[in-house]
Amino acid sequence: MPEEMHYGEDYKYIPQTSIESGLGREVLSDLYMHTTQISNVFMVGHNNQYVIIDAGMPRSGEEIISVAEERFGEDSRPEAIILTHGHFDHVGGIIEMVEKWEVPVYAHRLELPYLAGEQSYPNPDGSVEGGMVAKMSPMFPHEPIQLGNHVKELPEDGSVPHMEGFRWIHTPGHAPGHVSFFRESDKTLIAGDAFITVRQDSLYKVLTQEKEIHGPPRYLTTDWQAAKKSVEELHALKPTLAVTGHGLPMSDSDLASGLDELVYDFDRIAVPDYGRYVDDEPLH
Repeated sequence: MPEEMHYGEDYKYIPQTSIESGLGREVLSDLYMHTTQISNVFMVGHNNQYVIIDAGMPRSGEEIISVAEERFGEDSRPEAIILTHGHFDHVGGIIEMVEKWEVPVYAHRLELPYLAGEQSYPNPDGSVEGGMVAKMSPMFPHEPIQLGNHVKELPEDGSVPHMEGFRWIHTPGHAPGHVSFFRESDKTLIAGDAFITVRQDSLYKVLTQEKEIHGPPRYLTTDWQAAKKSVEELHALKPTLAVTGHGLPMSDSDLASGLDELVYDFDRIAVPDYGRYVDDEPLH
């Protein structure tokens, strides 16, 4: 008998928001972005053939379902839910979504322990250099969720189920099995939290969504060497459009110059001066 799905015992609503909360935008004809408080969810595809990437903040499941039904029709359902990684702000509504649609969830094999009730993520680092969000981070959920047999490993060949033209790229650092998605034909990048377009540790910048390319959220990133290599790999793809787990879409010269600066000055821009995971051995 399949194991019952459930969130971790520390699962809870997080009272944090931004001016983009509840809003959506059609980034491309087949790429729609919806913001749940401070985290972005993506719907990729046309008509009844689409997938959802990530599952928003805690308690956002019904909101995401409603947005999908409005965009694709009340009787529609995604082919799958695909995760960039399993942190609380990317799986917050996933159980309600799976129960509603009965679709598979795909993630990198290194994320599976966090999605099958086996292993907790490291505690968020409230001591890290950064703003008020970083100081609040110890209250964020980090215990594993249990998706049972609904979660599956992404194909080893780099293909992405039901996302023709895209390939997944292993971009660890922020999480061991973090992945990004890239489509060569139009240089579209779905970067997750490998890099983001807002300074996520700053309460003011998260609220106002002031746009700037930044490294992964500091309070949950445990391997800065891997994070730097991941950004370098994504930079080498020369994307012309990027959407990220937090912040607004960026494209063309703004994206190119921002990624150039991040790669060339990663240690200053992204890596905090101090924090629990700055000088520690990388966590795997």
